[in-house]
Amino acid sequence: SEVDTMNQLDAPRPLNWTIRKLCHAAFLPSVRLLKAQKSWIERAFSKRECVHIIVSAKDPHRCCCGRLIGQHVGLPPGISSSQNDKTERLAKNDSLSEKWSISKHTQLSPTDAFGTIEFQGGGHSNKAMYVRVSYDTKPDLLLHLMTKEWQLELPKLLISVHGGLQNFELQPKLKQVFGKGLIKAAMTTGAWIFTGGVNTGVIRHVGDALKDHASKSRGKICTIGIAPWGIVENQEDLVGKDVVRPYQTMSNPMSKLTVLNSLHSHFILADNGTTGKYGAEVKLRRQLEKHISLQKINTRIGQGVPVVALIVEGGPNVISIVLEYLRDTPPVPVVVCDGSGRASDILAFGHKYSEEGGIINESLRDQLLVTIQKTFTYSRTQAQHLFIILMECMKKKELITVFRMGSEGHQDIDLAILTALLKGANASAPDQLSLALAWNRVDIARSQIFIYGQQWPVGSLEQAMLDALVLDRVDFVKLLIENGVSMHRFLTLSRLEELYNTRHGPSNTLYHLVRDVKKGNLPPDYRISLIDIGLVIEYLMGGAYRCNYTRKRFRTLYHNLFGPKRDDMPIRRGRQKTTRKREEEVDIDLDDPEINHFPFPFHELMVWAVLMKRQKMALFFWQHGEEAMAKALVACKLCKAMAHEASENDMVDDISQELNHNSREFGQLAVELLDQSYKQDEQMAMKLLTYELKNWSNATCLQLAVAAKHRDFIAHTCSQMLLTDMWMGRLRMRKNSGRSILALDKLSRGRTVLKCSDDLRKAMLGKVTTETSRKKDVQEVQNNHRLIPLGRKIYEFYNAPIVKFWFHTMAYVGYLMLFNYIVLVKMDLWPSPQEWIVIAYIFTNGIEKMREILMSEPGKLLQKVKVWLQEYWNITDLMAILIFSVGMVLRLQEPPLMNYGRVIYCVNIIYWYIRLLDIFGVNKYLGPYVMMIGKMMIDMMYFVIIMLVVLMSFGVARQAILNPNEDPSWMLARNIFFMPYWMIYGEVFADEIDPPCGQNITNEDGVVVALPPCKPGAWIVPAIMACYLLVANILLVNLLIAVFNNTFFEVKSISNQVWKFQRYQLIMTFHERPVLPPPLIIFSHITMVLKHLCCRWRKTDDDERDSGLKLFITEDELKKVHDFEEQCIEEYFREKDDRFHSSNDERIRVTSERVENMAMRLEEVNEREHFMKASLQTVDIRLAQMEELIGRITIALERVTGVERGEVNKARSRTSSDCTDSAYILRQGDSFNSTEGNAYRLQETRPTVFPFMF
Repeated sequence: SEVDTMNQLDAPRPLNWTIRKLCHAAFLPSVRLLKAQKSWIERAFSKRECVHIIVSAKDPHRCCCGRLIGQHVGLPPGISSSQNDKTERLAKNDSLSEKWSISKHTQLSPTDAFGTIEFQGGGHSNKAMYVRVSYDTKPDLLLHLMTKEWQLELPKLLISVHGGLQNFELQPKLKQVFGKGLIKAAMTTGAWIFTGGVNTGVIRHVGDALKDHASKSRGKICTIGIAPWGIVENQEDLVGKDVVRPYQTMSNPMSKLTVLNSLHSHFILADNGTTGKYGAEVKLRRQLEKHISLQKINTRIGQGVPVVALIVEGGPNVISIVLEYLRDTPPVPVVVCDGSGRASDILAFGHKYSEEGGIINESLRDQLLVTIQKTFTYSRTQAQHLFIILMECMKKKELITVFRMGSEGHQDIDLAILTALLKGANASAPDQLSLALAWNRVDIARSQIFIYGQQWPVGSLEQAMLDALVLDRVDFVKLLIENGVSMHRFLTLSRLEELYNTRHGPSNTLYHLVRDVKKGNLPPDYRISLIDIGLVIEYLMGGAYRCNYTRKRFRTLYHNLFGPKRDDMPIRRGRQKTTRKREEEVDIDLDDPEINHFPFPFHELMVWAVLMKRQKMALFFWQHGEEAMAKALVACKLCKAMAHEASENDMVDDISQELNHNSREFGQLAVELLDQSYKQDEQMAMKLLTYELKNWSNATCLQLAVAAKHRDFIAHTCSQMLLTDMWMGRLRMRKNSGRSILALDKLSRGRTVLKCSDDLRKAMLGKVTTETSRKKDVQEVQNNHRLIPLGRKIYEFYNAPIVKFWFHTMAYVGYLMLFNYIVLVKMDLWPSPQEWIVIAYIFTNGIEKMREILMSEPGKLLQKVKVWLQEYWNITDLMAILIFSVGMVLRLQEPPLMNYGRVIYCVNIIYWYIRLLDIFGVNKYLGPYVMMIGKMMIDMMYFVIIMLVVLMSFGVARQAILNPNEDPSWMLARNIFFMPYWMIYGEVFADEIDPPCGQNITNEDGVVVALPPCKPGAWIVPAIMACYLLVANILLVNLLIAVFNNTFFEVKSISNQVWKFQRYQLIMTFHERPVLPPPLIIFSHITMVLKHLCCRWRKTDDDERDSGLKLFITEDELKKVHDFEEQCIEEYFREKDDRFHSSNDERIRVTSERVENMAMRLEEVNEREHFMKASLQTVDIRLAQMEELIGRITIALERVTGVERGEVNKARSRTSSDCTDSAYILRQGDSFNSTEGNAYRLQETRPTVFPFMF
């Protein structure tokens, strides 16, 4: 047998067994982790079970714990009746000598019930985590369970709801206000709600509130039910370790147990070993609340989690609970919901009519005692005892807040809850403000904290401002600014750097951007400096933008204030000493109190908010401060660049989409502000576009819009008017602007219309003096129009960009004609004059490119080159000039090198013809088509990659089958592509598809034709060729056409904006270009160099060169422009608010609220009507009963009155008649006596009747 066993072990294992073992090994770590979690819960929490039977005096079949005797631990389920009776007798004997207690008669064991509940019976299956714990479990273990195992975030507020356990009805309006306020308080503050957990009484109303707001609050509100394990219906369904248990919410009306409420998110089931009895959760709940209140919420002052008790209805024990809360250390504020019934109404009555110290009027005291007796069916003694407890509560009535529906102080219950917490906290104003910040309730801060006469310590509001910025509380920032916080004083270098290093708020890409800029991995605790931020801004803005944080003055200031902690600039070590030496030359007064502050704090904060992806905060800071248009354009560019970086770094698509949305939002704001300013004042709007922005790298709004590629901004009427003025220069011609170049002969006679616009002259010369009134400007222009000298007219004519454009275009066309002549005719050994002109044109054009690089905006030469190379045409021009230079060098050599040079000429002319497309951009119709070509070329590159795969798959197979015996050569690679490529265009090479092969054949003339032998597999080539042509010619080509079609319509829809945007670059290019075209441009270059040398020799500033569309205005003019911009912003938001309030959505919302309020009031009226109807019905019933009773009394009186009258008549007849028959008198005696007695008895009972009878 041992041998067989060994053979079995050595036998090969089946495959499924091996897979099973591998899976087990793979999942072993996760299984171990899960077991570790299970073991921690089982070690930390226990359950209690009764192990000693003491028969209850009320029910001999039950123990004092509430369980049946047969259900106890240790008794087997199949116990016999005799044994059971014996056990009961022993238990009865024990009960006579011992009283049941939890500590003696229960035992602890690891909990056997924790996991997830799936509530059944509803439309949606709600889930909740639960655990069964002993009633004396330590609260720190429970908090660890909730925060670590259940992954709950520590609350900023704890709302403990207490009230009646029996079902009761709330007024519909009160129930709605209660639910709405409770949900709002929990959602806005991140609160936890503690309840009793079962589906009865006030807990049911809390569940209804959660159900009504389930669509808004699902997954956001943490509602924890702390219920006794012993009163839970179907508790056996919950037994299991880390299980998912379905739970029925249908309650059994015959059972004393209750079901759990399905709207709670978590349950803690307290077990003290009893069944069907409340009270196990009281101690556990109070200790847990106390422990949570000691935890520190995320504020700088270390404030603990505030706790508030909410009382709705309730029995007499609720008043005792209120007293316990008020006597706690520190005391817990209580909110009482007046009108909910029973205990709440009694507490509200006592709070309203009691005085300080818990004193109440005697008459009200008796009334309150009677109310207590009637409400709780108490005896006089019990009522007095509860009254004493109530008055003890009233001694601390300042901690009790009564919510009365409809009162002016508390319109919503959430305000009552938060106001009670502020009153109960007994904290200073800064601490209260920190609490309101943590709750994100600016309405509480505005109404309860920032009140008249409030004293604030120095710097406390600035600390609150820092907290509000870190926590992204826009409304609080606005409130603090309204209450006197100076952002100029608040924002310092250290605070701004602290804001950039905060870990709070939404996720952003700033850390990744700094890492890309620093070109290396950063440590996890790396602290971002402002110099790093400057590098990031420059990287995102691109071009020649220079951030203030990277300038020499700021870096010197930064290092002097904070010390050279690290190498903030990514420069080489060999240049560090030189840089530091230059930085030391900057003179900075560190004693100046303003040196640590920013002149425009809202600029810095808006950039911070944009980089940290806090859109609402960025929009708020955009509204404040100066240069709103520039800020909007900068934010638009930053967001667009960050979106591009996010997509390039393969981040989540949502980040890129969100940043693109933010960019579009800021871009729209810039366009709308420009439109608003243009409507108010055209001249001031143009100044807004063209004045120099010293805080934004000395750029203009137009330049920022171009950098952001904001087509709509450039296409605006105001921008286009500026560009048109600049394009025409001093020429103003209504039509045939192209003919202005032919008007030179008219200049001498003064017939050409030349208009000197004062503002435009200021823009061109780059200097603006103090503005006078418009009337004086117009008059001065009209007076000076005739005084312009002839030389000035000629200079202004030829310096107009449109004239330069036509000069350069005509020169370029002439250059192309000469180039055509060179390549088409025979080339001599020595260059002809035409060729020398072409060579001169090319090289002077290269010198012009060098001038463009040197005169560009960036300061460093390397940066100048980088910016210049960002333009596509500059790269191609550089390549074409270099290729032409190589061709010229070869052309000057002897043959055959000269022939190679001529071939390079022939190839090079292709580019110079393509270069004409850039000139077409000036045309409104041809310009968009040039852009379409560029986009289609990009689309075609992707298509070529796909086509290459298909082409090579066919080409390699075809070449290998048809030519199996080829020697290695480069012709093999050429043959792979040659025929398959031309097949795409329809050349299928029909003769070579299936050439004849095999045996010799005889033609029609009888001549035997020798055929080559058939190659193996040659028949496959036509088959794969058919598949190739099907895919390449039909599928891929049509796909490319569809892509081109999509690109065409995409560009066509924005063709006008595209042309206007391209027009800007063209105008600026010809505005800065010299008048003379190549090759005569060399004289303009010589003139520029001489002028520069003269300025250097005279030591004058050469910055007064033509600066394009840029105004250099004085401080007074700048202030006027800023004031105008602020007025436009105010008007813009006023109109925006008007449009919002007049929009259909807002009107519908307001109408809906009004209808809802009317419906609530109608409900109140209906309730009152029903109440009055019920009262009237009661009155009618009582009146009917009274009428019936009165009718009976009347009938009885009538009967009595009739008997008495008959007796009186008989008496009168007997006294008046002469009775002679004594026998007759004797016979009637008895009757007379009985009647006489009745009369006397009636007289005694109703003495008022007889006077009327006699």
